[in-house]
Amino acid sequence: MFFRDKQVLVIGGTGTIGRRIVQSVLIENPRMIKVLSRDEYKQYQMQHEMENKDNLRFMIGDVRDYDRLVAAMQDIDYVFHLASMKHVSLCEANPFEAVQSNVQGTNNVIKAALAQNVKKVVFTSTDKAIAPTNAYGATKLIAERLFASVEQSGKKGTTVFSCVRFGNVMGSRGSVIPLFKEQIEKNKRVQITDREMTRFMMTLSQAANLTIQALKEAKGGEIFVLKMPVVKLADLVTILIEETCKKLKIAKDAVTVDIVGSRSGEKMYEELMTEDESKQAFELSDMYMIPGKFSNVNKYKNAKKAIVDTYSSQLQQPITLEQLRALLIKEGLV
Repeated sequence: MFFRDKQVLVIGGTGTIGRRIVQSVLIENPRMIKVLSRDEYKQYQMQHEMENKDNLRFMIGDVRDYDRLVAAMQDIDYVFHLASMKHVSLCEANPFEAVQSNVQGTNNVIKAALAQNVKKVVFTSTDKAIAPTNAYGATKLIAERLFASVEQSGKKGTTVFSCVRFGNVMGSRGSVIPLFKEQIEKNKRVQITDREMTRFMMTLSQAANLTIQALKEAKGGEIFVLKMPVVKLADLVTILIEETCKKLKIAKDAVTVDIVGSRSGEKMYEELMTEDESKQAFELSDMYMIPGKFSNVNKYKNAKKAIVDTYSSQLQQPITLEQLRALLIKEGLV
C-alpha cells in the first residue's frame, strides 16, 4: 500500500473532499495523518466521527501562516493542499482576501514543503483557472503557476510538486445541488442562471480517489486534468424537482423555475484544458496529464498523446437525464 507507515498532511482536511481523502488514506494504515484547517468546530465534529483514531491528529492553522505550515510539515512524507477560498461571489467581493489565501497561502505551502523536505505535494485546482473571468479563477491560475515555477527553477530539494484540476463536485459544501433542494423544499421556487449552461461534475468519491491517484502518479510539475462527465443545468434542475417533489409528495408543477441570468464572472460553460495545453498533454485511463518541464513521459503506464482540442463543457456531450438521475441516486443526493 502506498501510504502504509507514511505520514500525510491534509491541508483543508475538514472540507468535503478533504474528509473523503482522509478516510481513504486511513484504509492504507499510514503512520500518521495530520488534518490542518482553521475551522475549530469542524475539526471537533470530524474527530468524534472518526472515533479519535490514534493515527489521526488535528491542527488549527491557516495557509496564511508560514510558521504554522512549517510545524505541520515536520516529518511529513506527502501533502494534499486543498485549502482555499472557493466561492466565486465571495472572492469577487473580497479579491485581496482571495489572493492572501489562494496565492500567498499556496506560496507558503511550497516554501514550507521545501524547508521540511516533503516527498510530494499535490494542489487541487479548478476548471475556473482556464481563461479566468473571475477573481477566484485568477487566483487558482496563479497558484498553478507557482507550483510549475518550482520545478522550472530547479530549486534544490527532492520535493515533487504537481496540480490536479477538476470541476464541480456533486454535493460538496456550497454546490448547487443542496442549494436547489433547499429552494424547492422551502420556497417551491428554483433560481437558475440559464437552462443551457453546462458544467463538469463528478462525484465526491471520484474527486477524492483521482486526487489520491494523481499524487501517486506525480513525477514533478505535471497538471493532472481529471476526466469528468458534463451536466446540463436544465437536466439537473429537472431531476431535483422531480425527486424532491416525489419525496415531499407534492406536484412538480407546483415548483416555479426562475431564470435570473449569469452572475458577475460566471461563464455559460467551463474549460478543463486549453487547446495549447492539449498539444503537450498525454491521456491516461482516468485523466489527462500535462507534463512539467522535467517530466519523463515514459514513466507513465499506458500514456498516449491526447487529441488536440479544447476540453470544454460546451464541446462535450452531456450525460443523459437518466444517467444523471442514476448518479445522483447512487451518491444519495436525491
